[in-house]
Amino acid sequence: MAVEPDQEQFAELAALAGGDADGPVVMLNLNRYRDREAYMRYGEVASAVLERVGGRILWHTEAKATVIGDDSDRYDEVIAVWYPSLAAFTALATDPEILAARLHRIAGLERAALICCEPGDQPGVLSSELQR
Repeated sequence: MAVEPDQEQFAELAALAGGDADGPVVMLNLNRYRDREAYMRYGEVASAVLERVGGRILWHTEAKATVIGDDSDRYDEVIAVWYPSLAAFTALATDPEILAARLHRIAGLERAALICCEPGDQPGVLSSELQR
């Protein structure tokens, strides 16, 4: 199972990052762990780089159950990460420290999904449509 974007996915994201409308995004991380301790070693590096590029973790939680889907849709943890721009996410993804820690990410994850989302009204605040 894939745990990192392929070249085509990364190129598509990089093209979006280069646009004039590059503003804040939330990256929704869905992680199924093979070795959580290995992933945590990656996470320590990622946290430091995330701060450097101006991003922050909005929230994270353990996934309790897959209500719709099958075993391939099962994840252990969900993490929402806010970035000031796609360019900031790209800077994180290509940072030399992240690339060096990549082996821990690969060792730690059995499966991952990364979904690029609109940021909503404000980081950490539900949009007015959802509050109705």
